[in-house]
Amino acid sequence: MPEDFVSGVRAIVGEKNVLSDAREAEPYFTDWRRQYRAAALCVARPGNTAEVASLVRLCVAADVAIVPQGGNTGLCGGSVPTGTRREIVLSLSRLNRIRSLDPLNDTISVEAGCVLADVQRAAAQADRLFALSLAAEGSCQIGGNLSTNAGGVNVLRYGNAREQVLGLEAVLPDGRVWDGMRALRKDNTGYDLKQLFIGAEGTLGIITAAVLRLHPRPSAAATAWVALDEPQRAVDLLAHLRHACGERLSAFELLSRSCVDAVLAHRRELRDPDPARAAWYVLVQLDDFGTHSQLEDLLQGAIGEACERRIASGAVMAKNESEAKALWSIRESVPEAQFANVKHDISVAISKVPELIERAAAALAASFPGAPIYCFGHVGDGNLHFNVGDASLLARRAEVGRIVYAAVAALGGSISAEHGLGQLKREEITRHKDPLELELMRALKRALDPRGLMNPGKVI
Repeated sequence: MPEDFVSGVRAIVGEKNVLSDAREAEPYFTDWRRQYRAAALCVARPGNTAEVASLVRLCVAADVAIVPQGGNTGLCGGSVPTGTRREIVLSLSRLNRIRSLDPLNDTISVEAGCVLADVQRAAAQADRLFALSLAAEGSCQIGGNLSTNAGGVNVLRYGNAREQVLGLEAVLPDGRVWDGMRALRKDNTGYDLKQLFIGAEGTLGIITAAVLRLHPRPSAAATAWVALDEPQRAVDLLAHLRHACGERLSAFELLSRSCVDAVLAHRRELRDPDPARAAWYVLVQLDDFGTHSQLEDLLQGAIGEACERRIASGAVMAKNESEAKALWSIRESVPEAQFANVKHDISVAISKVPELIERAAAALAASFPGAPIYCFGHVGDGNLHFNVGDASLLARRAEVGRIVYAAVAALGGSISAEHGLGQLKREEITRHKDPLELELMRALKRALDPRGLMNPGKVI
């Protein structure tokens, strides 16, 4: 049967778009961090929505599960097979067309396999901004971004992936295509069905295209690297800058000194912005219209006042775009600089960020003395990446996670802020979600995917 089935896949997408050789398929069977790996019957690479729908119908008839995959940059094992049943990987990479751009409506319609950076460039060519921005933007794809409700560095001003979407196209678990590609900001005609698929990690259907919001493209930016004594000062500085700069504040990224040291060891061409070695830093960016000097004066004045009030202990202002890029290179290199350790993507109310860091660090020090902590993230929306130890701790990942998640739960937070659940947190979430929430999630899964063929072993 497997060979007959694979022949059927070839008939739909073409010989060259089916990978069944183990060596060719290996990158699709292994997650980015190389923590999860399982084989599937094949990798199918459809070229349009109709081919996706045909593949789904073929899989339904053969009782073969489907693992939708975008850029495979996730951190929770959500886009690779589990190996527990017959599966195929359905790569959306060939669905990479930008269908239309409407500058008057500030929308862009794209297919799910479009790389995020390509969507950003297309918007910029029309003098618009697509606001979603994250470290993997050169390889991650829009379908994956929406399926995991990605966050990134601009959530503070523009919101996460969910808030960038006006319309959606999706292939349902029975092979039918739902066309919800409406570019409307007001559509009060019942349930907002697109929200079912955003953040569902491919468990309710396959996103094949989306209508995305665009924004006027700012003409100026100002960037600063601010030194702090403790995390509480970051929250204080955020409140101060919001008051002083308003909606111009677009990014506010916290980094521990350990993160900076890891990056500088990993990328020796980068320069240390603060040889005095403060304990904590915030990378701040303002975006607005007008001139760079106007925005720089505003940010410099606000940070100067923060230093006078002892909120901050010092700062480095980027004098030009090149210096700003160098500062952002430090922030964007943090994930790869501490690649193999126990990672946590968590969130709490912004006011509770300092207490979360203190609680989790103290509990970890008691159980794992000397284990380094790499804490960084988007303090402006309460989202921290709280990573612990090195590769030697991976075998005790569950134990480390329980300690961190206990601190998160005590403060009313979430164990997944922007990376999803995937395989990594599928069991853990049952300890944190209200039973009624889980019941409702399972009811939705049964209603849309009664045979459980969509990305099994993930989320619920």
